[in-house]
Amino acid sequence: MARLNGPLFSMDASGSIGGVVVYSKWKGRAYARQLVRPANPKSGGQVSMRAMMRFISQAWAILTPTQKNAWEDLADAGVFSTFNAYTKYNLARNKDFLAPIAGIGIDNTLTPSVIDTFAATAGVRSISITINDDGLNDTNWGFLLYRSTSTGFTPGFDNLIALIPADGVNVVTYVDTPLVPDEYFYDAKPFTDEGDIGALSGEISDTVA
Repeated sequence: MARLNGPLFSMDASGSIGGVVVYSKWKGRAYARQLVRPANPKSGGQVSMRAMMRFISQAWAILTPTQKNAWEDLADAGVFSTFNAYTKYNLARNKDFLAPIAGIGIDNTLTPSVIDTFAATAGVRSISITINDDGLNDTNWGFLLYRSTSTGFTPGFDNLIALIPADGVNVVTYVDTPLVPDEYFYDAKPFTDEGDIGALSGEISDTVA
């Protein structure tokens, strides 16, 4: 990464040139770097990180003021926003095979509810997953969903495909699509907003023709 002063005959620059060089800013400093694309944007790790980013981005809007304010110290230390502190921290947790948390340092000693409804129904290039717990949804923030094309698989970072929000009342549904014809196996775990993870639901499967 090269730091710049007045890039491209201007006081500021952003974006890429010729798909080779990227201009941007980091902590208020202009820089240029080589444009790098993932070798496989659909790898297990890429899918897992996008799933985590999708969940935490949507969840941020409904966090309480107390939960959002809990990120201020980490944000000040990194010289970025509370949202960026929350995002950075939770993406790092995902790499360590940990569930996200809503507010750093907040401890309500919640226990994840047990999943008692977990079913897969195949459709056209898709499988619909339905999940519910034992009626204590208010302790669950969401469900970690894992997928494999092999039975008896071990859930982990590379096969996490979605984090499904728990709505506190109803069965939740996730549509896994697009899928090629094959048999797909799924497993799931509940988690609280403090990152506590519950037990695996038990493997289910269905076949896309």
